[in-house]
Amino acid sequence: MQSLWMLVAGLAFALMGVFVKLASANYSTAEIVFWRAAVQTVVAWTVLRRAGIPVRTQKLGLHVHRGVAGFVSLFMFFYALTELPVATAMTLNYSSPLFLAVLLTALARERPDAKLVGTVLLGFAGVVLLLRPTFAADQWKPGLVGLLSGAISAIAYWNVRELVRSEEPEARVVFYFGLFALAGAFVWMAPQPWHAPTLETGWTLAAVGALGALGQLTMTRAYGQGSTLVTAALSYSGIVFSSVIGIAVFGDLLAWASWLGIALIVAAGILAVHLRHGRREDAAAQVTND
Repeated sequence: MQSLWMLVAGLAFALMGVFVKLASANYSTAEIVFWRAAVQTVVAWTVLRRAGIPVRTQKLGLHVHRGVAGFVSLFMFFYALTELPVATAMTLNYSSPLFLAVLLTALARERPDAKLVGTVLLGFAGVVLLLRPTFAADQWKPGLVGLLSGAISAIAYWNVRELVRSEEPEARVVFYFGLFALAGAFVWMAPQPWHAPTLETGWTLAAVGALGALGQLTMTRAYGQGSTLVTAALSYSGIVFSSVIGIAVFGDLLAWASWLGIALIVAAGILAVHLRHGRREDAAAQVTND
């Protein structure tokens, strides 16, 4: 099942977070985003060249939508991180699967499977329990920005889905997003002091870029070729992987509510895959009977 590629993406993004934390000791956020985009673009270009696929695209409009939405949502997320508790900002950003379910109805005019929507809601409940966000009355503006980052992320994922389903190669989708992110990060970084990568610390930036590229390639395959709602439910796996890495690498301790949240996220992913598999078996049986 193609949606299971989202688990690989979740692990790649979680591992990337470790190196982002290491890189942040020597580089600004804008610099980390810039170098991640640079490495991602080179990796995607290499994949395209080895496969003999041209860089030129006939789907430039969709690439623009995906690139702009992806970078704007990232910028909003980082703004929310600076103004809100980290757990609150992350929870709001993880609302994107909920907005994706709405887009399925509004744009694709599909009637989403209620049970699959339920798994997305169950997974989000797990995120809330795991992160336990807090919210002050005077933080409604950054809170709104954080929520919008989730909504715009959903638009970006929607465009990924449409690009791949229109037979656009996955590596080309990642390549063009890398270009947009590279340009946006350069503008973001320009007024700030520049720290040239060194042999001692530059490897952290390379690791961020390589894992980011792997995450983008596998996420693009999952959203493009798999079930949208199953992939959305599995996207919460990233925060579970991050929690496990936090325990193993940084010695983080989790409360019982956090463990319950992890259990809900895992259950949501298993249920989503099971429901999708069951629907396919029913469809196959119907074809056989016909």
